[in-house]
Amino acid sequence: MTTVAFIGLGNMGGPMAANLVKAGFKVQAFDLSPAALSQLAEAGGTVMASAAEAVTGAAYVISMLPAGKHVAATYLGEQGIASHVSKEALVIDCSTIDAATARKVGAELATQGIAFIDAPVSGGVGGAKAGTLTFIVGGKAEHFERAKAVLSAMGKNLFHAGDIGAGQVAKICNNMLLSVLMAGTSEALQLGIDNGLDPKVLSDIMLKSSGRNWTLELYNPCPGVMDNVPSSNGYQGGFMVDLMAKDLSLATETALGSGSATPMGTLARSLYVQHQRQGHGKEDFSSIFQAFAKKN
Repeated sequence: MTTVAFIGLGNMGGPMAANLVKAGFKVQAFDLSPAALSQLAEAGGTVMASAAEAVTGAAYVISMLPAGKHVAATYLGEQGIASHVSKEALVIDCSTIDAATARKVGAELATQGIAFIDAPVSGGVGGAKAGTLTFIVGGKAEHFERAKAVLSAMGKNLFHAGDIGAGQVAKICNNMLLSVLMAGTSEALQLGIDNGLDPKVLSDIMLKSSGRNWTLELYNPCPGVMDNVPSSNGYQGGFMVDLMAKDLSLATETALGSGSATPMGTLARSLYVQHQRQGHGKEDFSSIFQAFAKKN
């Protein structure tokens, strides 16, 4: 039985680790939340007292953490776990962070003879639970091939984007586009509503017309138009506004670094940060629809 260390059992990490258990891996997990550890133990995982203990003897080390500073702190420095990771192990960071930090962690682990890839995910909490995530990988081709054994237990689509850091860049490009599509779809639907159209009828029209896009097809932001999506559940579940705002900030930083023009992404970030500051941070990102509604 192959041993996998899993560090970070949040809304995404917990279900991902549970799917590894279901696939027959021995999962040694660590998280700061006792509740998260308890849930994984119930799913058949092994709870460890520290990240250092979790990686001991593991063939794969997977981390799913909030931000670049957490990833760097976990692996590097005097308190980092790099010295506890086997030289034969493959480290897979599935966090969505800045590409610079991914490259730094990868480079420092390489000096210790440890293989590393960045593998941020797309698909949300639903995809994590269903095991249908998309993994966007940056790193050496041979390390990508080696990672497939564990990634395929948690996802259905595996892409090799390029060298270390490329996974992060591709992920934020995708999420920047997604934010623009969601804001634009919300704006168009509200325009129709304001002029007497039924949002479901308008959605059906646009789905068969040139305005068709992923948000209309699978994630309609208008309440009551589509079943089993956050907009019809009080915008609960799914991908939080807080996380979208974070990813859009990463996109802005990346654009500044490369001198790229991202006017639509910049506007989308402004809309989402404003929405976040108005108290919607824990709601699904499709709740941006509410920002376009007429206020009484």
